[in-house]
Amino acid sequence: MAIKKVVLVTGGARGIGRAVALSLAGPESAVIITHRDAASPGAAETLALLQAKAGAAEAQVWAAEDSKAAGENIEALAARFGRLDVLVNNAGLARDNLALRLSDEDWEKVLSANLFSAFNCARFAARIMMRRRWGRIINLSSVVAHTGNIGQANYSASKAGLQGLTRTLALELAPRNITVNAVAPGWIETDMTAGLPEKVRSAFLERVPLGRPGTAEEVAGAVAFLASEEAAYITGQTLHINGGLYM
Repeated sequence: MAIKKVVLVTGGARGIGRAVALSLAGPESAVIITHRDAASPGAAETLALLQAKAGAAEAQVWAAEDSKAAGENIEALAARFGRLDVLVNNAGLARDNLALRLSDEDWEKVLSANLFSAFNCARFAARIMMRRRWGRIINLSSVVAHTGNIGQANYSASKAGLQGLTRTLALELAPRNITVNAVAPGWIETDMTAGLPEKVRSAFLERVPLGRPGTAEEVAGAVAFLASEEAAYITGQTLHINGGLYM
């Protein structure tokens, strides 16, 4: 069956990235995920799930903030499939500490992995999308971009920066029929949050009006909608998936 849609999801080995990749997979789609660790069992599991669902699937090992790797791999992807339709900038990391204790390295690493990586991949992807005058770019932000969070000055700054980047790219790329939007998850049940002490979990969930954490699949559903034809008249927006934590 011919491939009619090509999707690239950075940081797609597990958690929200995996759910997003699977939500965008279908018999006529090629879904490519990136991850940093060649030995990651999560990436192998995700790839197997994608191969059972998508027309084509790949797991590539490169850092989204590496300009050379991003440029070469995105161009190679377009050369192989003849197109790139959807880019989901999900790659990122957290290095938490109180602002007065935050090292230069931890600031720079998080800003590079979360914010520069999205700009980096978007600029290469946009060149390909512009040729076909169609594209979807979706950036994974966070509720802390709006609320802040103790110990996450670097993380919240990077996620807030993503929203400014989203709006500017939306303005610049709209004439070529490319939409750019963001999704801002709140408390989502992932491997990372599952390991938190019950006291911390309970205290946080008390602040969520719906009284429960969200799921990776609920975030993925929002991303899939923004990547669809039905969302063609939506650009420059942030869709909040947080159970009412931020309104």
